[in-house]
Amino acid sequence: MSDKEKHDIDKTVEAENQNHEETTAIEEVSVEERLKDELAKEKDKFLRLFAEFENFKRRTAKERIDLIKTATQDVMVSLLPVLDDFERAYAEISKTKEKELLKGVELINQKLKSTLASKGLDEMSVSTGDVFNADEHDAITQIPAPSEDLKGKVVDVIEKGYKLGDKIIRFPKVVTGN
Repeated sequence: MSDKEKHDIDKTVEAENQNHEETTAIEEVSVEERLKDELAKEKDKFLRLFAEFENFKRRTAKERIDLIKTATQDVMVSLLPVLDDFERAYAEISKTKEKELLKGVELINQKLKSTLASKGLDEMSVSTGDVFNADEHDAITQIPAPSEDLKGKVVDVIEKGYKLGDKIIRFPKVVTGN
C-alpha cells in the first residue's frame, strides 16, 4: 500500500469516527432534551394536580362553613317567634304590679337574647323616622304620613328584623308614610 492510500484510509476512518462522535453527541443531546421535556411535563402535571387539590380543600371548607351557617340559620329563624312572644309577655307583665314575676320574665328574656347574640344573632335597629330602604325593610302597608317630615320614612315598626352575621334572616316589617 502506498502512502497516499494509507493517508486516504486514515482520512476515511477519521471522518467515520468524527461522524460517529457527532451522531453519539446528537443522540445524547436528544435523550437529554427528551428527559428534560418529560420532567417539565411531569412538573406541570404535579403543579396542576396540587392546585386542583388546594381548590378542592378551599371549596369543601367553604361548603362546610355554609352548612353550619345554614343549620344555625334554621334554628335561629325558628326561635324568633319565641323571642317575639317573650317581648310581648314582658310588655304585658310590666303593666301589672307583680314585680317578682316581671323580674323572672326579664331574666329569661335577657338570657335568651344573650345566648342568641353569642351565636351571631343581631337585632336590626329600626325606629320611627328612619328612611325607608327596600333592601333592608319589608313594608307591609303605607299610610298617609302624620307629618310632612315622615313622608317616605318609617312610621311604625310592626315586627323587628334580625341578622345572622351579615345576612338578614328576617326583615323588619314596617309601615311607611305616604
